[in-house]
Amino acid sequence: MRDPNEVIIRPVVTEASLEGVDSENKLAFYVIRTANKNTIKWAVESLYDVVVEKVNTLIMPDGKKKAFVRLAPEYSAAEVATNLGIF
Repeated sequence: MRDPNEVIIRPVVTEASLEGVDSENKLAFYVIRTANKNTIKWAVESLYDVVVEKVNTLIMPDGKKKAFVRLAPEYSAAEVATNLGIF
């Protein structure tokens, strides 16, 4: 996979995900089911020009895969969310 846009489907816009932006410097994305944590980290870093500290993933009951991406402290998740138009 060479295109980060193939990995990340779209940001998750829910009350809980927006709370994570504020309190934990985390962003949430729907990602393709085959993506692993390293691929997701690479995609987020190359798309949004940030440094990713940690990636957690979960597969939801409807079969979608969600990734929670914590940014390094020197980067602002709120800033990235604003640029994405979700904040």
